[in-house]
Amino acid sequence: MAITRWLLAALLMTTAMTLATGVLAGGIEVRDFDSPVQKTRYLDLTSSMRCPLCENQAIGDSDAPISGDMRDRVYTLLQDDKSDTEIVNYMVQRFGEYILYNPRLDNRTYLLWGIPVALLLAGALLVVLLVRARRNASVASLSADERARLDELINRKRSP
Repeated sequence: MAITRWLLAALLMTTAMTLATGVLAGGIEVRDFDSPVQKTRYLDLTSSMRCPLCENQAIGDSDAPISGDMRDRVYTLLQDDKSDTEIVNYMVQRFGEYILYNPRLDNRTYLLWGIPVALLLAGALLVVLLVRARRNASVASLSADERARLDELINRKRSP
């Protein structure tokens, strides 16, 4: 009986703390959009920009005040019929390239985008060179008798 009361008290306390945390953490943002397309654009834009304060959290998921300001600005720019590119350019101009999860290709990011391609090409070249070296090494390591025997087996298989 005492255990039941203790469990009930713990359950009530947990529920109260959960409700209080939800209320204190902030309200749900309610935004009115002219169309479902505009709402989708808003969600895409807010999920593609990083919060400057939260390091690796999108502004759409962050509770930081600066993320709230950024969401407000995205919403305002959408209401002003700005294109996605114009909105992203505005936000980058105001907060820097850091907010983009996918950095743009420019003079400062050639190395960032080029290293994976260079590593892939270098790996393919290495594989080709290793295969050639192994093939040449296996043929060169055969003695004259072994080579003659191999040629005989190959020719016998080709003959009907």
